[in-house]
Amino acid sequence: MIDPSARIDERAVVDPAAQIGARVEIGPYSVIDREVEIGDDCWIGPHVVLRGPTVIGPRNKIFQFSSIGEAPQDKKYAGEPTRLEIGEGNVFREYCTVSRGTPNGLGTTRIGNDNWIMANTHIAHDCVIQDQTVFANGTSLGGHVEVQDYAILGGFTLVHQFCRIGAHSFCSMGSAVRLDVPPYITVAGDPLAAHGVNAEGLRRRGFGPATIVAIRRAYKLVFRSNLLLEEALQEVAKMTGEHAELDRFTSFIRASKRGIVR
Repeated sequence: MIDPSARIDERAVVDPAAQIGARVEIGPYSVIDREVEIGDDCWIGPHVVLRGPTVIGPRNKIFQFSSIGEAPQDKKYAGEPTRLEIGEGNVFREYCTVSRGTPNGLGTTRIGNDNWIMANTHIAHDCVIQDQTVFANGTSLGGHVEVQDYAILGGFTLVHQFCRIGAHSFCSMGSAVRLDVPPYITVAGDPLAAHGVNAEGLRRRGFGPATIVAIRRAYKLVFRSNLLLEEALQEVAKMTGEHAELDRFTSFIRASKRGIVR
């Protein structure tokens, strides 16, 4: 069903079975598959390809030459029905590629709300992107990667499959991520190394001075002391009564299966 208020360029190819919401704009030469659902107030630029099953929420903007919802780049994939789910208010700049999930993974690639995804970004199958993230130009995620709220990935950051990027963290330009990146910290380089707390990002998001001081102390205990990791986490846990934000830090590290960057 195509809402009558949608504005579809006559040169676009839109399957009549596609679900097109109110006030959607679709530019020339874009191709929309039958198993695609586009929410209200989305803008789809020219030369965009949307495959499905894919559900795109309202107020998303997808710029030219992007390929969204194509089959996963997985040699084991044999055409099984898998999905891509995109939330609200995201921006996908030029040449972005986002794959659907795989039957051996989550079955679904998920992207949350209000993410800023710059040109030439690749998001592979079964990734989970939460909200308010920033992916600078050329960022590339392997399969099954998780990126939590407010994380920032600098230009040409490369993330190995199954890695996790913690909330409010910052990966500098050209970072090569092979291990999990805990919340709140800044990492850089290849090999990747921790370089402190993302204090400026935390201030911008409303973290108070006392909380940032506590996060700095937690960082030093885990990354700069001579304590064993478990001993450091026990010391950090003693501070969570006054600073609940530290629970996210310790819980993330304890849940890590790949190990964390040090």
